[in-house]
Amino acid sequence: MSLIETYLANAQAQRDAAAKTPLPNRKAMHERSAETWEEMARSVSDTAARAAINLAAKSALVG
Repeated sequence: MSLIETYLANAQAQRDAAAKTPLPNRKAMHERSAETWEEMARSVSDTAARAAINLAAKSALVG
């Protein structure tokens, strides 16, 4: 499982927990946590995309 998949799985677990709790404050806490995990997954994905672009640019310069 990749880091992105792990983060997205954690986000889904938090959304599931939010759906199961009757307490509004706990629901909001789980939803915020899910949003944080999703943002972390996006960040890892963006970083990987930038690394691939940088590698392609370096390869083009070399040769």
